[in-house]
Amino acid sequence: MGPPEGVDWTVIILTCQYKDSVQVFQRELEVRQKREQIPTRTLLLAVEDPEVPVGSGGATLNALLVAAEHLSAHAGFTVVTSDVLHSAWILILHMGRDFPFDDCGRAFTCLPVENPQAPVESLVCNLDCLLDVMTHRLGPGSPPGVWVCSTDMLLSVPANPGISWDGFRGARVIALPGSPAYALNHGIYLTDSQGVVLDIYYRGTEAEIQQCVRADGQVPLVSGVVFFSVETAEHLLATHVSPPLDACTYMGLDSGAQPVQLSLFFDILLCMARNMSRENFLAGRPPEMGQGDMDIADYLQGARAQLWRELRDQPLTMAYVHDGSYSYMTSSASEFLCSFTPPGGPRVQIVHSQVEEPQFLEIGSSVVSCLLEGPVHLGPGSVLQHCHLQGPIHIGAGCFMSNLDRAQSEALCGLELHDLVLQGHHVRLPGSLGRAFTLFGRLDSWERQGAGTYLNMSWSEFFKKTGIRDWDLWDPDTSPTEHHILNARLFPVLHPSRAPGPQDMLWMLDPQEDGGKALRAWRASWRLSWEQLQPHLDRAATLASRRDLFFRQALRKARHVLETGQDLSLRPLIRAAVHEGCPGPLLAMLDQVAAGARDLGVAARALACVADVLGFMAEGQGGLRSGPAANPEWVRSFSYLECRDLVGGVEALAHARDKWLSRPALLVRAARHYEGAGQILIRQAVMTAQDFVSMKVVQLPAPGQWVVAECPARVDFSGGWSDTPPLAYELGGAVLGLAVRVDCRRPIGARARRILEPELWLAVGSQQDEKAVKIVCRSLDDLQDYCQPHAPGALLKAAFICAGIVHVHSELPLRQQLLQTFGGGFELHTWSELPHGSGLGTSSILAGAALAALQRAAGRAVGTEALIHAVLHLEQVLTTGGGWQDQVGGLMPGIKVGRSRPQLPLKVEVEEITVPEGFVQKLNEHLLLVYTGKTRLARNLLQDVLRSWYARLPAVVHNAHSLVRQTEECAEAFRQGAPSA
Repeated sequence: MGPPEGVDWTVIILTCQYKDSVQVFQRELEVRQKREQIPTRTLLLAVEDPEVPVGSGGATLNALLVAAEHLSAHAGFTVVTSDVLHSAWILILHMGRDFPFDDCGRAFTCLPVENPQAPVESLVCNLDCLLDVMTHRLGPGSPPGVWVCSTDMLLSVPANPGISWDGFRGARVIALPGSPAYALNHGIYLTDSQGVVLDIYYRGTEAEIQQCVRADGQVPLVSGVVFFSVETAEHLLATHVSPPLDACTYMGLDSGAQPVQLSLFFDILLCMARNMSRENFLAGRPPEMGQGDMDIADYLQGARAQLWRELRDQPLTMAYVHDGSYSYMTSSASEFLCSFTPPGGPRVQIVHSQVEEPQFLEIGSSVVSCLLEGPVHLGPGSVLQHCHLQGPIHIGAGCFMSNLDRAQSEALCGLELHDLVLQGHHVRLPGSLGRAFTLFGRLDSWERQGAGTYLNMSWSEFFKKTGIRDWDLWDPDTSPTEHHILNARLFPVLHPSRAPGPQDMLWMLDPQEDGGKALRAWRASWRLSWEQLQPHLDRAATLASRRDLFFRQALRKARHVLETGQDLSLRPLIRAAVHEGCPGPLLAMLDQVAAGARDLGVAARALACVADVLGFMAEGQGGLRSGPAANPEWVRSFSYLECRDLVGGVEALAHARDKWLSRPALLVRAARHYEGAGQILIRQAVMTAQDFVSMKVVQLPAPGQWVVAECPARVDFSGGWSDTPPLAYELGGAVLGLAVRVDCRRPIGARARRILEPELWLAVGSQQDEKAVKIVCRSLDDLQDYCQPHAPGALLKAAFICAGIVHVHSELPLRQQLLQTFGGGFELHTWSELPHGSGLGTSSILAGAALAALQRAAGRAVGTEALIHAVLHLEQVLTTGGGWQDQVGGLMPGIKVGRSRPQLPLKVEVEEITVPEGFVQKLNEHLLLVYTGKTRLARNLLQDVLRSWYARLPAVVHNAHSLVRQTEECAEAFRQGAPSA
């Protein structure tokens, strides 16, 4: 059975009509595998159809042979063996015929869909939707075998279509509901009550259609999806060595066999339908073949006879997905526009696009993968795809335009366009590459029979209006009955003096009194018909152009997201840029944003995004993202940032980065240094809290007189992490905390006193331990490790620096500094009765106690609010980072809510929570402190939190907002005396 969460395909094959498209579409499959749309172990194959059309049946047989051949080779066989099918899940996707509205076919037609949950940002093509349907909806649960899926339809299938595979054998078709009216031009299945297929009708009579109507009033449409069991696939594969069916495969054609055209549904499957007789089957022909001479009919009869022998005994059943939907992608522009404009509701669709003036888009219009600059008016029912246009442009109702860029905008200015299809095309002509432009009317018919039209008017009216004559479009020996829109040589591809442009077609809409200049220029050009143009389309250039435009608009969006501080993750875009080999423009944009930022938070986030790009470029190799970031090659850039020179710092970072892109290990190390650069900016942002540190001078204590500060521990009930920079000043934080004694005493404290010696004596240990080992600092060199959290006495050294008692970068020696200001030195002793890394806020509260004792010993009084901000400053100097909840919880008494607003400078405001009488006693009775023995340094956790926040991962953003909201709810519950509520 297949994996429950999706089919782990063994092979996926995409059949292509043109040989020069094989490598192009192979790359598209590989890109989707990198995006994790396709399992990593799946073998991907783009396979060209044999040189002449072999139909959907012949293409299926050829693809099955290629799959079996590759699997046989991988298994070590020297010949093709069907044994490899027994443990394989194979998916064959047919590209099908040319499509008037997309040069890369229906499979790569972009849909007006965005997937915000996708790990990689990308356009959504019809192929992507069908891959999802086959992998996660129709395929799961099926036994090994071969799935075949056309790509010429829009398919919607529920998450659980309810298909049972118990005891399955043979082949199974997937049918979706359609109206009897729709069936007049489509294929439908006739089944019995058990789902056994009795017959398949194409454009059936009213009587045949009525036979197929189900209880819901709908008919089961041929959806283009089929499953062959291993047994049936083996029987089908066996035909590749038997004439004339061998001619459907590359092997047969390479052997000189005459080609034969087969239909998947009306040849291969039809012979398995229960009501089909051998006589009727051999006499019939598939609808896609049309009428031909008797030699072809005889040849086809031989092919059908071979199919009958191999497949007749295989059962054919139908699975009807009653709540799914199916829509064939026809060549009707009206139907195409209807499918791609917003259904049922007054809205405008803007998908993967940047529109400067969206007010010019009318309700019912759709814009997909476009850059629209200036006033670009788009009327209702109109669609723009893959366009970069510069207004003013007026596009009215019922238009489809694609693959136009700014160079073509001028040709559109001043025109009133309605009910038109204007497309740009990349073409590869002998000896040159270029662009061509096609123009059609929305109402034009693409049928070869019947009265034709062009630009929504009859040919005679068109000739009269433009001066064009039929001999301009068709050869004299072409019968008038064969004149149609597909073979009319309308479209200039080469000019004697300039490149073709939309104006070469648009003049036909309103011929001016120019003395026939436009007509003469059109006649002087080398022109092709739509049919002649198809083999010359450069699909590689088309997809490359789309990719370039997609990233251009995505980079604009990303810049806007960063500069306006939106909570939108850029990681999907970063992954896309890396996977598709174009991280350079993204890195350049991030450099520009960081260098030009007026807000430290914006600059830091941009640098964090650069780190993400470098990390993804390493592709999971090169080591961990967390690590040291002090390589000498990056010191210069850090020094610029420390001096608040963003432009110079970002430029120096980029210069260093360029030397570290050659291998994964260097990329990861470069990412660490960008995170280090971001930490500098965070530190500068947090240090704005110094604006709220104030003190007053008081009497200096006598030498030897101890100043003691003792503090409780803290417990936070709600909001922890929202106080952490940069969340504290980008989102705004709120934490409900409680000061607690442990074993009936305050477990954290510090004491300080002046000493006569011009030195600093530091001690860390128990309050009662008079013999605690002291660290003696006699020079500024002894203080240089103040920013290394693990260094002995680092916190105490940082406290002296942040208290302004010592100026570590001064030219004055330590001894002279102390004597001049204080007449001697200081002794500072700190202690905590709590285990290191207990999670009770020990280090921050200890910093607050040390600062309070030191400042008082130095003759300064500092209020609690100022002390809270002073600890923020100290922890940045110490490089542990951290937020403000610990010091708020331990330095302020009782129950309180600390808050910081989303702004700089960073200011913390504290509100004491008044609770009902008896509530504190009740709370004490329910508090139990258990030591697990596991410790952690806050800095180690912070790195992961900050990385996730800067990436704006949706779960993290949601959690952060929830923390703040729940804190306010929790505070209200405390006020009411009902915390359990």
